[in-house]
Amino acid sequence: MAVGIFDSGLGGLTVLEAARKRLPDVPFVYFGDSAHAPYGVRDADDIYDLTTRAVERLFDAGCDLVILACNTASAAALRRMQESWVPREKRVLGVFVPLIEALTERQWGDNSPPREVAVKHVALFATPATVASRAFQRELAFRAIGVDVEAQACGGVVDAIEEGDMILAEALVRSHVDALRRKMPSPQAAVLGCTHYPLLQDVFQEALGAQVNVYSQANIVAESLADYLERHPGMIGPGTAEAYLTTGDPARVSNRATQFLRREIRFTAA
Repeated sequence: MAVGIFDSGLGGLTVLEAARKRLPDVPFVYFGDSAHAPYGVRDADDIYDLTTRAVERLFDAGCDLVILACNTASAAALRRMQESWVPREKRVLGVFVPLIEALTERQWGDNSPPREVAVKHVALFATPATVASRAFQRELAFRAIGVDVEAQACGGVVDAIEEGDMILAEALVRSHVDALRRKMPSPQAAVLGCTHYPLLQDVFQEALGAQVNVYSQANIVAESLADYLERHPGMIGPGTAEAYLTTGDPARVSNRATQFLRREIRFTAA
């Protein structure tokens, strides 16, 4: 009855932790492609190939449903995967749609025409590949009209987090917020469009100011997953064991993950 969670590195652990708290009876299999992180500087074909390879491994681990807890993969690969690669009896879901539903105050599956929403000025912080894909803007346009989105590519932040250099990561966040504010001085909301970024949510909030509503994905995606499984209980796969898989060095990745989550995590080679 396992569900798979995939990320290019460690950022998806923020989603995993929220999902474990929301769904304590569901075993999760986590796959971090740390050997190839970060995805945010790769081209779309490369991201697609790496993502399908990782998701196939999660299918083999007994997961019929896989969450792409990687915004770059969700932006650059998910639609192509759903249209031509995912087997009929499997499901692969991304992290953009639950976030946009929360931003636009829509219920899951609300397919009514796009409408005016309260938030008019949105700052998007994401990897270069996610920004270049314009996937967030595309999904938002299906649900809302009249929303101005200013995207800021946050180069270097994921690398710094993966290396455990949080001082550098915090400095980069402040620099990217300053750059965003030069383009959009007064955003009403900010979207953290990378699952690594919740580790620095307080830094984003401080740099943006208390008046800006910062949307982070972990709890939103966990709640959306719980709703999905309630409506599709058959999508909980046959796997029964929780596992943490990595393409990187298991000892090094385990140490980083333990530091991030402040509980012992043991990765094994994928």
